[in-house]
Amino acid sequence: MSAITFSPLSLNEWQPTRDTLHIYSKLLGKIRGALTPPLPNWWHVSLHAGPTGLFTPPIPRPADPNVHFSLTLNLTDHVLAVSFSDETHRQTAFAGQSPHSLADWTLSTLKQRGLEPDIDRALFAETAVQPYSPQHAADYLQALTAVNHIFRQFKASLAGESSPVQLWPHHFDLSLVWFSGREAVVPAGAESGPEQVGFGFSTGDESISEAYFYANPWPVPDGILTDPMPNGASWHTAGWVGGLLPYKTVAGAANPQAVLLNFLTAVQQHAANRMK
Repeated sequence: MSAITFSPLSLNEWQPTRDTLHIYSKLLGKIRGALTPPLPNWWHVSLHAGPTGLFTPPIPRPADPNVHFSLTLNLTDHVLAVSFSDETHRQTAFAGQSPHSLADWTLSTLKQRGLEPDIDRALFAETAVQPYSPQHAADYLQALTAVNHIFRQFKASLAGESSPVQLWPHHFDLSLVWFSGREAVVPAGAESGPEQVGFGFSTGDESISEAYFYANPWPVPDGILTDPMPNGASWHTAGWVGGLLPYKTVAGAANPQAVLLNFLTAVQQHAANRMK
């Protein structure tokens, strides 16, 4: 079995393509959310990672739940594909597309099959052609595939309930959540919920300019910031609180799978010990 490898992801080089994929992922998420019955924790608006890119799980047709379709951002062939359960398949290339034109094509394709998701078209009003580099998309797909594999391996090791490994279009991060099984103790009047730790892979944002991994306990247990972290990882407290591991630390390691798993496991165990 070959070792898992991580492609370089320097945001200052691939950000134009990243931003294009981000807005296109929002289109898929909005369509899924408009047509899928609500799931806990908004899991009905997320995307999943697969061998060729990002896709929606099967979306049922409201008038006939036996008929369904799925949407795929294919980063191998560089197309948006619409596949129906009757084996009908349509696709359009990313190159030369604006958010407005891609949304038009997708919604027109669905309307031909009697599907009219109610989404905010203002989110996809931009008519300028968006930049797209097939090589940068391929690099992202390699990274996404590697992270998805390791996250799924980590999820399988967890005791108790955990979420699917899924990509959130609003932040463009791949993540999963582990639940402790207990209700969080929060101040009076604050929103409550189950104790949890969110683990994720971000390609970079306004708080951290390069790709990184995070592990965020909620609520943050007393004393956890004094717990030791694996080499290369640290506790982050500027804007959000949790474990932080730079993507480049993982990508440059001799055994990137072990480095990432050690980080995820360390924060989960620290949180589990202190949430008791």
